[in-house]
Formats: sequence, C-alpha cells, structure tokens
Amino acid sequence: MPRPGQVKSSSGDRLSDRIALGVLTRVFPPELVDEVIEQCGRVEQRRRLLPARVVVYFVLAMCLFSGQGYEEVARLLTQGLERARQWEGSWRVPCTAAIGRARLRLGPEPLRELFARVCRPVAAGETAGAWYRGLRLVAVDGTTFDLPDTEANAGFFGRPGSGRGQGRGAWPQARVAVLAECGTHAVFAAATSPLATSEQSLVPRLLPALEPGMLLLADRGVTGFELWRNASATGADLLWRVRRNVVLPVLTPLGDGSCLSEIVARDDRCRRACPIRVRVIEYTLADGPDATVYRLITTLLDPKAAPAAELAALYAQRWEIETTLDEIKTHQGGPGLVLRSRHPAGVEQEIHGILLVHHALRDLMHHAARDEGCDPDRLSFTRTLRVVRRHVTGQAALSPLPTHPRPRRRPA
Repeated sequence: MPRPGQVKSSSGDRLSDRIALGVLTRVFPPELVDEVIEQCGRVEQRRRLLPARVVVYFVLAMCLFSGQGYEEVARLLTQGLERARQWEGSWRVPCTAAIGRARLRLGPEPLRELFARVCRPVAAGETAGAWYRGLRLVAVDGTTFDLPDTEANAGFFGRPGSGRGQGRGAWPQARVAVLAECGTHAVFAAATSPLATSEQSLVPRLLPALEPGMLLLADRGVTGFELWRNASATGADLLWRVRRNVVLPVLTPLGDGSCLSEIVARDDRCRRACPIRVRVIEYTLADGPDATVYRLITTLLDPKAAPAAELAALYAQRWEIETTLDEIKTHQGGPGLVLRSRHPAGVEQEIHGILLVHHALRDLMHHAARDEGCDPDRLSFTRTLRVVRRHVTGQAALSPLPTHPRPRRRPA
C-alpha cells in the first residue's frame, strides 16, 4: 500500500491528468481549462507528449518563473513529484523547440478565453480601500512590453522611435491597456495592440467590463467626448483628470467649491447642440513653482453625495494601477523584462498568461487579507510571489509519463 500522502499510480495515467500547481490550479481548475480548450477547438486528435491542457499550465508556469528557460520550467514543475516518488520511470524533458511548437499549436485564444472567464473584480463588501460610498473603485491605464527582436514581431507590433542611432528603439513593443480594481490590484480587463495604436484607442475595448456600481478613475491620457459618453453609458460613474486647455464653462457654482459644466464633441464646439453635463473639481497640490493644478470631471453631480474634497483625495487611488503595472513588469517579470515569444500570436498568449498569473496571486492575497482582517495593500506582493514560486515546485503533480506499477518481487 502507498504511504499516507503518496499518490498511487495507475497504468492509464496521463500527464494532463496529474496537474496540481498550487494556487494556479485553485484559480484555474483543470475542468475549466479543458472546457476552454474545447470551446477554442484545441482538443487533440491524437495523444501527445504535450497535450493542450499541459501547454496551458506550462504557459502559466512560464509566466510565474520569469527568466527561466523552457526546459528549466518543465523541470521545476516535475521536481516535486520526483522527490515524492509519485511516478516511476524517467521523462525526457521536451526540448525548447518542441515546447515552442506546442505553444504555437495552442495559440492565444485559450489564454484569452480563460482570462475572460476568471478575471473579475474580487473585492468583497468589507475589503478595505476598495470602495467609495458603495462604489467599487477601478482604474484604467496602459503600458508597453518589450518583445524579442524578430522580423515577425517588428513587422506586426512596430518599434518606438529613438533620438540615437538609426532612430528606432532596440526592441519591438506591444501596447497593452488594462482595467484594475484599486483596492486589490486585480486586473479584470485587458486589450493588446501594435505600438502604433494609441492608448486612448484601446480603452473602448475595455468598456464592456464596466458596470453600474463602479467608479472609474482615469488620467489625462484617457480623454475625449466619445469615450466619456460610451464609458458613462455602461452605468459606471467616472472621475477623470483632464488637461488644462479643455474648455469647461462654469454653469452653476456649487457650495463645496466645485461647479457644474458641460463637455461637447469636437465638431459641436460652436453650436453646443448635444452637451453632456459634468461636475468640475479643481485643486492645487504643493506650493510655489512646483505647484500642480488638477482638474477633474465627474458624473457624480451632487456635492452632498460626493463632496469635492473627498473626490480630490480619492483621485490619488488612481496610482494603484501604476503600482499594479509595476508589480507585473518589474517584480513578476523582473527588471528589464523582455517577453520570450518570437511570434505575434505567442506574444498575446504570453501577455494573457502574465495577467492570469498576476490575478491568481492577487486573488490569493485578497483571501489572506480577509482572513487576517487587513487591507490587501498591507501585504507584500514580492513576498507572496516568492512563497508561491516555492510552493508550486513542491506541489507540482505533472506525471510526465504514463505510469506503470513496479513488478512485485517474488520472495526468495
């Protein structure tokens, strides 16, 4: 009989039947992964060493162990079982080329669909720092990822300009826009595009994730009448910073120092036939030559329900999404992060894998914070990342070969 805690193998076991990667499996259970694979038409017609389910988990592990090579990631996932003697026989780790081909077969669609199904705001009603007067605080922002310098990536994504050398950046770059929950840093919507696509052009692809009961914070890079109208049409409330050159006529001064105004489309500036009513809050941070003037516009028109001083202080929560992007790129990905995918489809697959892993980590941190009754911001993302990396290698249950019971020795 097997010892307590030892897994008894059967001759019919497959690699895809033995996956257990700690927090990754808890957030992305095998049944859901299989369902997504089937929906995306990636079910294998023949038995492979790297079936689709395994490749999905490999991509997630690859994005957790940033900086490790393909073959090393595979070893990290199997060393836990090897120590526990949970399979017998030897497994030849697939070479880098074989793993790369398996990723290309899988494509970005299963990771994109898995993100759409799993990644949601996670804050509960009692989560500290996640709410303002019953409204869930969320923010929008964008960033870029450096990509391997291949002809395919450069042709599809493009390069940034440079003032030196040949006038172009060293790496192709992909642009990414995300929506994140301020209180938990959970990313719940994302869109990728070539570098030439502006951040403002990406944001409309995120709007379906908004809903009534949310308050969306945005910086000056996200602006425009059409975008404001479409975002407010989701039922979410808005609190956006606008540039100082935006014309905002004072229609009604309010007792808290704010005022009611209106915005119009660019081609309606003269007639102002279809204005949208907004509330303007203006304030200054610091004194002297370093003073910064902030102008906010919001859909929260009632100063009693949302005083100007509270909204001015609340806008600082927008920086939580900057911290979220730093977690993803600097800590999870590592300083000087360059993605490893050499083809555009792999780039999108990898970006969604990175976001899925970050969501799993932040979901774990939120549960831990709830158990301790503290603010999720009080927990260290870097320490959580280290703990999860250690536990994944210890909890790995990748059976890399069909297992066979050892023949029993006959008594002498």
